[in-house]
Amino acid sequence: MTSTAHMALSKQLNTHEISDSAIAMLDEEGTVVAWTQAAERVIGYSARDVVGRSVEVALPCPEAPTVLAFVEQHRARNGWSGTTTVRHRNGRMLDVGLRISILRGQDGSVRWLLSMSDAGTMRGDAVNGPDSESPPTRAPIGIAVRDLRMRCTWANDTMESHDGIPLERRFGRRFTDVLPGAKAEALEAVMRQVLASGTTRVHEYQTWLATGPRQGHTMRASFFCLQGADGRALGLCTISVDVTESRRTRERLAVLSQASTRLGRSLDVMQTGQELADLAVPLFADYVAVDLEQSVPFGEGPPVRIGATGERLPVFRRAGLASIRQGVPESPWLRGEPIRVPPGSPMTDILGTGRSHLEPILDTAPGTWIDRHPELARKAHENGMHSLMVVPIRARRTLLGTVVFIRTQDPVPFQEADLLLAEELVGRFAQSLDNARQYVREQTAALALQRNLLPHRLRGGVAVEAASRYQPADIDRGVGGDWFDVIPLSGARVALVVGDVVGHGINAAATMGRLRTAIHTLADMELPPDELLTRLDDTVQRLAEEDGEASDQALMAVGATCLYAVYDPVTRKCTMAGAGHPPPAIVDPQGRVTFPDLPTGRPLGIGVGMPFEAVELELAAGSLLALYTDGLIETRDHDIEENMRRLGTALAQPGRSLEDLCTGVMENFLSQAPYDDATLLLVRTRSLSPAHVASWTLANDRTAVRHARHLTASQLTEWGLESVEDSTKLIVSELVTNAVRHSTGPIRLRLIRHQVLSCEVSDTDVCFPRPRSARTADENGRGLFLVSQLSRRWGSRRIPDGKVVWAEVALATAPSPARVLGTPPASERTDQASPSRPSGMYGSAAPPAPGGSARAAAA
Repeated sequence: MTSTAHMALSKQLNTHEISDSAIAMLDEEGTVVAWTQAAERVIGYSARDVVGRSVEVALPCPEAPTVLAFVEQHRARNGWSGTTTVRHRNGRMLDVGLRISILRGQDGSVRWLLSMSDAGTMRGDAVNGPDSESPPTRAPIGIAVRDLRMRCTWANDTMESHDGIPLERRFGRRFTDVLPGAKAEALEAVMRQVLASGTTRVHEYQTWLATGPRQGHTMRASFFCLQGADGRALGLCTISVDVTESRRTRERLAVLSQASTRLGRSLDVMQTGQELADLAVPLFADYVAVDLEQSVPFGEGPPVRIGATGERLPVFRRAGLASIRQGVPESPWLRGEPIRVPPGSPMTDILGTGRSHLEPILDTAPGTWIDRHPELARKAHENGMHSLMVVPIRARRTLLGTVVFIRTQDPVPFQEADLLLAEELVGRFAQSLDNARQYVREQTAALALQRNLLPHRLRGGVAVEAASRYQPADIDRGVGGDWFDVIPLSGARVALVVGDVVGHGINAAATMGRLRTAIHTLADMELPPDELLTRLDDTVQRLAEEDGEASDQALMAVGATCLYAVYDPVTRKCTMAGAGHPPPAIVDPQGRVTFPDLPTGRPLGIGVGMPFEAVELELAAGSLLALYTDGLIETRDHDIEENMRRLGTALAQPGRSLEDLCTGVMENFLSQAPYDDATLLLVRTRSLSPAHVASWTLANDRTAVRHARHLTASQLTEWGLESVEDSTKLIVSELVTNAVRHSTGPIRLRLIRHQVLSCEVSDTDVCFPRPRSARTADENGRGLFLVSQLSRRWGSRRIPDGKVVWAEVALATAPSPARVLGTPPASERTDQASPSRPSGMYGSAAPPAPGGSARAAAA
């Protein structure tokens, strides 16, 4: 054998991990015709030293003193196995394990195969004596020898188990003669290349047993040329190993490897379920269905319970489907549809036991569980379903659903190893599903929180018409810290609010809710904008101290920005103040856009100590006021000044509705994902018709009460509000009486008819009235109690020269805002005796400062 052949044979043995044995081949006369490199390592002789010479040169052992004696000794016994002593090339004696096997050709020729190994490394016990079965014949590897015409001259029994071809059919025939087909021709082509080149080839191929169950096997074969001492090719030797299990192991590991990268890429439970189905088909199964328990939320909002139909339990909803066939004909249900679980089915059993179900051979015979459900049985027969696994989806000790694996075209039934792989795969999927489920629940809670915290309907009353838009930076979560508000105040006024909390997500939404609640409370106290922001700043600092400086909500509250404005439709005055917030945009009825020079102020909670400053503007009726957060004007591709100019251009369209303007602005500025949460609040101002406002100045004496009652009755008659005349006169009497008793300057009375009837009495006293519980014998202390019982709500607020106490009376038929609107403001009334000439109460003075309000129910 040439050196190339030596290396080839050694390589085959090492590649297939047969053993550490050295192999030599002898002819019938005991002449060495083949010698491997492993034999050289054990004995010390190279192939050049021994090939073509008697075996006695290489193996001088006492058991075989002559070649002929050696041959005759073992011919009848078909081989020998044991330990013996041989002389190494360097002269030392070496104990080796020796196995001798006889190879008989079809023509009666005999060759001997010797396998040697160092006795110190021999595996297992070797017992001297005859070996009834030749080791290569019973070896776990397949060995075959072919001549130069590709005809089989020898093969061991293992080869039959590899391809199912009996030995008697194999000898003297080519591979294509006994196993015709394209694969056999391809293998013969490989053999010819080995014979022509003298090199070794390793080839892996798929084969099907000619007998027995039709199961695919993967073989890895090594082909090497057998050469004589002169280097001439004598034939071909094939050593094959069944690597079916290792291939399946690799495939299973590949499935798990892909599961690590493909599962869990989405937090949507439907998409996650489909990812599992797409992964398992066709790598692992021919058809897969992923069914999730009905408690798993499939989208926004809480899970919806599915109704039962007949005896079938609706416990699942189909989340994933995949099949090797187009259209998934195996499934009676589509994705998203409820699954009516058949009683007595494996799915029902899993609900009780929580254990996986394996049916290597799916039994569809009469009386089986699937036969009792005609639709499933029809699908099974039509699509050739023959093997089934059902694996539960479990996370946090909770059953979340099941995964059904079915084979139709793959003839190999599922085995226990497949079930273990399926459970591992579904376990990884369950983790992803649990993450998605937790995400959906948190997102649902966050969205519900924000929906409950933000106003559902903007109530501008007769003061303003309002529209809004909100776009979170995190589109998937849909939750942020921006907020807006339109808060009704006394005297037909409204407060306009826009704010921005640092950060995003549910913590930002919760912080926003706390700040919005605080603003509502402070607005109800009728505080002016600058004082309200001061109080809100104190609140933020206190919350940060209570929550701890390192808490998320504390950090989000500190640094929040806010713009607070109060608009009075009677005077058309708008007073506003900001805390680190961008100024509003004002568009007059002619379309001219201005950004008022509003002091920016510091963000809330910074604690610098600088006061907030308020600015008062007079707006024409029909003016547009745009309040927004910085997420609208801070974009990656434009600076803030340019975006403010763009905003003004987008708003300078007097004829468009507020909803259209909102939509246009958001589409123009947020065509891509926003950098930050973006909020836009648009209000169009209105002015109250002078015919709906009446005011008088009363002398501070005993006649003031009677005079006020007379003026009120006359005005209500003029407005056609006789139904509330008695209660309104009593309210006015009590308020004027308190003013006469506790103040010294002139008293002013104002009635405003809008959606309610507002009664306001102002005086020079700065102390707010407080209701108290009068005892039975007390002659005083019941006035404010009567006011609270007769009015819708009542309260008080500060003005520069005193206070205003007000009460609102509900009207049986509230007029629409359009009926009470007008262009010019109410002019100030100076004639006390002419109630038909209403006048403004405050003139050019600053708007009244808030003091507080209370609803009738609370009083």
